This record gives sequence, C-alpha cells and structure tokens, in this order.
Amino acid sequence: MNNEQLLDLVKQMTLEEKTAQLLQLTANFYEGTNVEGQITGPMEEMGITEQSVDASGSILGLSGAQAIIDVQQAYMKKSRLGIPLLFMADVVHGFKTIFPIPLAIGCSWDTELAEKSAEIAARESAVSGLHVTFAPMVDLVRDPRWGRVMETTGEDPYLNSLFAAAFVRGYQGDSLKDEPDRLAACVKHFAAYGAAEGGRDYNTVDMSERNLREYYLPAYKAALDAGVEMVMTSFNTVDGIPASGNEKLMRGILRDEWGFDGVLISDWASIREMIAHGAAEDDREAAYRAIRAGVDMEMMTPCYVHHLPELIESGEVDEKLIDEAVLRILQLKEKLGLFDNPLRAADPEREREIVFSKEHRQVSYELATKSAVLLKNDDSVLPLQPDANVALIGPFAQSPDILGWWSCEGVKEDAVKLGTALQERLTGGKVQFAQGSNVHTITAEQIAEALEVASKADLIVLALGEDSEMSGEGGSRTDIRLPAAQLELVKQLKAAGKPIASVIFNGRPLDLHGVIDESDAVLEAWFPGSEGGAAIADVLTGVVNPSARLTMSFPQSVGQIPVYYNHFNTGRPLNPEKMEERYVSKYIDSPNEPLLPFGYGLSYTSFSYGDLEVSSNEMTAEESLSIQVRVTNTGERAGVETVQLYVRDVTGEVVRPMRELKGYVKLALAPGESGTATFTLNEEQLRYHHSDLSYRSDRGEFHILVGANSRDTQKKSFRLV
Repeated sequence: MNNEQLLDLVKQMTLEEKTAQLLQLTANFYEGTNVEGQITGPMEEMGITEQSVDASGSILGLSGAQAIIDVQQAYMKKSRLGIPLLFMADVVHGFKTIFPIPLAIGCSWDTELAEKSAEIAARESAVSGLHVTFAPMVDLVRDPRWGRVMETTGEDPYLNSLFAAAFVRGYQGDSLKDEPDRLAACVKHFAAYGAAEGGRDYNTVDMSERNLREYYLPAYKAALDAGVEMVMTSFNTVDGIPASGNEKLMRGILRDEWGFDGVLISDWASIREMIAHGAAEDDREAAYRAIRAGVDMEMMTPCYVHHLPELIESGEVDEKLIDEAVLRILQLKEKLGLFDNPLRAADPEREREIVFSKEHRQVSYELATKSAVLLKNDDSVLPLQPDANVALIGPFAQSPDILGWWSCEGVKEDAVKLGTALQERLTGGKVQFAQGSNVHTITAEQIAEALEVASKADLIVLALGEDSEMSGEGGSRTDIRLPAAQLELVKQLKAAGKPIASVIFNGRPLDLHGVIDESDAVLEAWFPGSEGGAAIADVLTGVVNPSARLTMSFPQSVGQIPVYYNHFNTGRPLNPEKMEERYVSKYIDSPNEPLLPFGYGLSYTSFSYGDLEVSSNEMTAEESLSIQVRVTNTGERAGVETVQLYVRDVTGEVVRPMRELKGYVKLALAPGESGTATFTLNEEQLRYHHSDLSYRSDRGEFHILVGANSRDTQKKSFRLV
C-alpha cells in the first residue's frame, strides 16, 4: 500500500477501531494462543471489550512461529478492514541464541560484532514470527546500583551512540520489506531513564536541559539517525513530568526538533502510572496527556480505548491526533510487508533450522571472548597452563545461570557451563570441583570440601558472581559487593595459600573489595550468554588473549557513586601530592578515583607507547589535527590494544569535563610488532551545549590525551583559534 491508500484506510475506520489500533495487549487476550484463562479474565480485569481486542493493533510477548501464525490467522478472519497484528517482544541480547549482556558487548568496543549479534537476534526472532524488538536500550548510566545497567553499553555518550547505531543497523538491515528476516527496532527509554535517583528503578530523574542534551540524548539521536522505526517512552519523570505525558520531550524534541515520524510507544502501563506520579487525576486525564504528548501506542493499560472517543467528542482532543497515530502504526505495518503477507517470515520448518544454530552460537562465543575484561593478573597467574592441576570452586563453577535477566527464549540448561568447558580444555591437567558456597549461603560442610579440594591443587579458580535475579529490571541494589557468603568463601580459601584466579559473573560493575585484593587474577566475565562457559574457559587457558575494556568505572565503594571518568573539576580540586589537605574536594576515607577506570583492561601481553605526535599546536574551523602514537607489543603473545583518544576543553563558557572520549583504534599486534594509531580531530568534535543551549565550540586551550584507558594517558596541548 502507498501512503494515499493507508490514509484512505484510516478514513474507513470507525473511531473505536482507530483507538483500538493504538492498544497493545499480551497474548493471553487472543484466540489461538492456548493460554490458560485466555481472554475472559484479563478482559474483565482491564475492562477491555472483545471488540477492542478484535481491532487492537499489536501483541506483546508471544513468540514461536506456529503460535503466531495461529493468532494472526484467527485475528485476520475477524478484521473488518484486513489490518494485520504487529508482534513485539523484548529481544534484548539474543532470541534463543543468547549473546553477552549489552554492558559486556560494550566492553568489546567492537561495533561490527555488536551489529552482527543484532542481525542474528533478528533472524531468529523473525522466523519465529516476531516483527519488532524492544531494543536497543541506549540509556547512559553512571550508577551501577541500577539493575538495568546490564542493558546499557556504559557511561560514555560517544561510545553509546556508536553502539546504538550498530544495533539498529543489525536489527533492521537496509529494508524491512525486502529483508523479512529483520526486525523493526525500538530504541528505549526516552529519556534519561538511566539517571534515576539513587539507582532505584522507576525513580525520579531531575537534571538541567543542558545536561540532558549533552550526555543523555546523543545515543537516542544516533539511533534515530540510523533509521530506528520506534521509540519507547521511559517510566521516569523528566523535569517533573512523566515521560509518557511530556509534550516538550516527545512533541518538542523527538518529533518537531529531530523530525521523528515513526511509532512512539509507552512502556508497560506507563500512561496509567501518571496517576501514581501525581500528574493525572484519572485514566481520562492520563489518556489526554499522553495523546497530546504524541504517544501513539499504549502498552497494557486501557486509558486510550476507554477515554479517547469521549475526549474527541467533547472537543478536548482533536481527532487528527488519533489519525496521525493510527497512520504511523499502519505505515510501520506496511514497511514490514504485513499487508502483503501477514505471516511475514514466520515458518516452523525454517525456525527449526535457524534458531540456536551452530553458526549463531559461534558468534555468541566470539562476542563473549571479546567481552571478558581481565582486571588483574599478578605474577601472570593466567593463562592456565595445559598441565595445570586446578581446583574450580564456587557457585558458578557448574552453574547454567549465565544468560542474564533479559534472556528472551534462551534456556539456561542449554548454556555451556564453565566447569564442563574447562575440563575439556585442560586435557594434560586436572580439574577438581567443589561448590564452596551457594550464591547467598554457605555451610561449614561446603567450606571443608572446598579446602580439601584446594589442598590437592596447584591453583584455585573461583567462579563467583550475582545470580540473574540480582540485576535487570527491578534489580536495584544498595550494596553492590558480592554476597557475604561468597566473600567468606574467598576469605577461607585465601588462607589456603594457593594462587587464586577469580572469575566474576554479574550484570553490573561491582564493589570488588573482598575479592580483588585477595585474588592474584580477576576476570570480569559478565553474563556471557549461551556459549559463555566455552568462551571464558578459552580466555582462562589462553586460547584467547583478553582484549576487552571497561565501559563503566568500577567504584571503590557504593559511597562514591556516581563515579565516572568524564566528570568536572571543582574550584578546590585535590592535588594527589598533597593528600593531607582538608579543604579540598575529597573523601577522608576513600580516594576520589574509581577502583578501575573507564577504558581499563589488561592483556596476556604488554604494550609500550611511543611519543604522542600532533600535526600542529593550533586548530582552525577549516583545518583538522592529525594525531599519531606508535604502539609496540613488547610481550610474547599476539594481542589487541585499544588505543583511546580523549580531549579536554580547558576553559569553556560552561565547565567542561576533565576528559571526553573522541575516538579509539584497535591494533592487533604480533610479539615485537609495532603499529600506529592515527586519529583526526576537527572543530566539530569540540562543540558542546552552552548555557543558552546553542551547540558550538570555544576558542582557547585544549588537551589531547591518548592512552590505554581514561587514566593512563600522554598529553599534548593545542589552541583552537
């Protein structure tokens, strides 16, 4: 259908049909889903009529090719105008083949592989009948207490923007209609959900518009520039107004300023939640505020279907707002080719061939190897030697709970376990197991068994972490250390006097005290996905040389939070050489700096940096600077070094961060080999939002900082003239 035909279709729809098209419900409302208690119970609870269900626009959370075929066919038989359903789901980091969590993917600094992971997730989802994924989540996060930090790619707006665009390209491809094995992507959560106060999910967000534009909006804009088809509103308030009723945010910035003409959907029940926020008196006012803000689709509350018709009849809402929303939904269905083929790519036979295929699991494995960050490696305890006699101890030694919170159709029992994989690889050595502790509890018998196994080994590998319920949505924590039971296990095994290599499975940056000082080596595995055990075993044994770099700072303690690399200076900055000074900006019981900085990660080899070279000590608006540094692999193994470029604007009309990431180069170097990291820096990259929100640069002095992470850098200066 062309746009004129779609407009004509809107004209043929009754007002009730149009408002129903804006309604999204879960699968148990529909015929053909075989869900116990379907239709009657949920309809009564929400006050939804059968007519509204029969005319509704989309389904949330159903998957499986045959199930979706059955529901779509039953629905189309009842559809007066032949408008098909949209099927959507949270395919966050894989459908059935689960990839590492997005925070881990960010640590790969590999946007091409990230894009590939989204393409595979789309292929598996589409053949299973889905049309839209509620991903990517591009919220910038500086607070690891927030459980949904596992869905982000980190604390930096530049890097988050690169990954946002990569994920959108992976999900959507070049043409949804011509590539039925792709999905429409839905970027979320607009806006600034990751800045919830106290790291508490769904909590208040309050910041200046300048701060919002400078740090939190760029990744959403990058997703829009990459062509994302949908945007999801966030649960939080922005400037005192819930996002789902925030006209300035949704109509003003998203639609008018940025020109977004795709579908805007509320998050689960967030329109009705305006009542609890105190921004709407009842469902009627919530519907009024949301439609005026430009929200096209209401997820799992009936405010629109109950109240939009009367709001239109009373003249409080112009019907053209409904028509615009319906048209955008129909346009998305047309882009997906659903009017021509309502079943699209759903195919039970192909589903059996494609989903969780060996080829897909191989990419999951590769991404997991590139996402694991080596945090410590004293005395080269890692990699393990082929003939090593290893005691593998801890609650994650043989745990399948390594997929993470948002694992869609992933099955824990399908995940490759660390112990199984490690045993297969150490063919010349020996792996002995002990539980040591559970995730949250420990017994005297478990300690005794662990000490007995450790006494017979040359080295202890501790498999520790959070279970998947400890992060994800609703998974906020005030204490981000490992559970006390696991810290007690570390303490007991430290006394055994054997070298300890700790592997951490988790969904957030942790306070690692009680582990990092007690361990000789620490490997951050995150939740690594379906092939996680194999990937981590290959990193531990040196089949793979770790190359990942942190995209979120690890704090010294929860009391430091938020702690992030691109912070401002203060009027009384701390001089590291005068730590005894009191009246400066510092803690009296902790360093200011994080335990581990943004961009940090170790390798099994070593790299040395030559002198930093800059083409000129002046930059103009017309002429860029060329920046180079020579890097040499000084170790005995091939490895990858991620050379990072940061810039500091020394004096601005608005205070500028101590450093900001502007680029990076990954150099793969053989032992003894040298390579040159080359960057180009131009005036546009120096622009920022001023106090009047204009976006421009300031003349004056700038620092160029290049190195292996945000802390350890060389510096040169130039002036923008």
